[in-house]
Amino acid sequence: MYIAISRVSFEKEGNSCMNSVELMQVADNNVSFRIHRQLNNIVLQYTEAGAGRGFLAASVTDDVDAATAARELYAMIADTLHDRRMTIVHERIFGSLTSEAVVLRERKEVLFLQQVPAGGPVTYIAGDPTWGEGLSGIIICAVSSDHMDDVWTIMDGEKSCGRGWRRNGTTYLQLQNIQEQAGSRAGQVRGMLDRADCILRRNGASYKDVARTWFYLSEILDWYPDFNKARSEKYGEFGIMPGPGDIRLLLPASTGIGADMSSGAAASMDLLAVVENSGRTSSVRKLTNQGQLDAFRYGAAFSRGAVIREEDVTIIQVSGTAAIDELGVSLFPGDIRSQINCTFDKVRTLLGQEDAHLADICAATVFVKRPEYAEVFWEVSAERGLANLPVVCVVADVCREELLFEIDADVVLRQGSICI
Repeated sequence: MYIAISRVSFEKEGNSCMNSVELMQVADNNVSFRIHRQLNNIVLQYTEAGAGRGFLAASVTDDVDAATAARELYAMIADTLHDRRMTIVHERIFGSLTSEAVVLRERKEVLFLQQVPAGGPVTYIAGDPTWGEGLSGIIICAVSSDHMDDVWTIMDGEKSCGRGWRRNGTTYLQLQNIQEQAGSRAGQVRGMLDRADCILRRNGASYKDVARTWFYLSEILDWYPDFNKARSEKYGEFGIMPGPGDIRLLLPASTGIGADMSSGAAASMDLLAVVENSGRTSSVRKLTNQGQLDAFRYGAAFSRGAVIREEDVTIIQVSGTAAIDELGVSLFPGDIRSQINCTFDKVRTLLGQEDAHLADICAATVFVKRPEYAEVFWEVSAERGLANLPVVCVVADVCREELLFEIDADVVLRQGSICI
């Protein structure tokens, strides 16, 4: 539960744009600075994540044509980034594949007009909005060069494939749209992971430094076991798969969800690697969840979350979480409300292990199997005091046929105080 210490709101005369600024205390020493902007059915929430870094969750809440939604969302995003002199380092767009071209066109034009760099990599993920076709929303992590030691573009040959930045002695490498398009689906996964490791090694890291992955799999229900087998085999080669009786947890936090790619690839991935300068203790710790079986115990090679701790902020990466119990069994088949409540409870347990709360979520993606389930999600959220959760909601298949709901999230805990 959080306490709103300060909130300032205003409406622009002549339209329905509403802005608010909130200083929210989550625990005695944890505060988070958040801006909430809303224009008709367009919502943007920005949360500060330490000096010079922030997360933006921009969502479309009702039927708006893709061009209009993209134009209005990116106008809000550009204002937020330009005022803070920030650069996008990770950008995921969720929407229908039929809307990809128009969304990317509007993005480029709006960001260019606002003098926000628009040439970096973008991950466009097939995730239909609940009303059918269009733009569902955008999740962005951005940093300010004023507060970073360095920010640069990562290249794969002649193609930009990510961003790197240094903060307080730590190097962050964010890769996007890593794919292989030749061979079998399992072969594409192995090639994709090899490509990611190769890019990391060219940038002074390796797959062992990966804290978080996002996997998007075409027709996921048809071959998820094959994906898991290929990933586990490759992770064994990378030296991060737990062995018998091994208490070390080296596996990254992860999301694996059903999504097609316009390239036709069977799989695509984003990842975040965290590299400490020599002599520094690792700031990353991988998490188990007391309320769930470790996923690698039933063949899915990922940890339940990852904590990235810095001097002024702690970021928790919550893996894709669904209604799965301590034995790895899916719960409440066919009951969407119970699955949502169960999933919230599982995430609350994970965050509670780190003295964090559901209200500390600064950007989340919700995946519902059927469009009508989104309304149930918002009803349950409101019942839990989370009506303004910064969420992009999309219609997509989860990794098991019987699972109707999944959520992943970025969580921010900041130490100290902020003056507005």
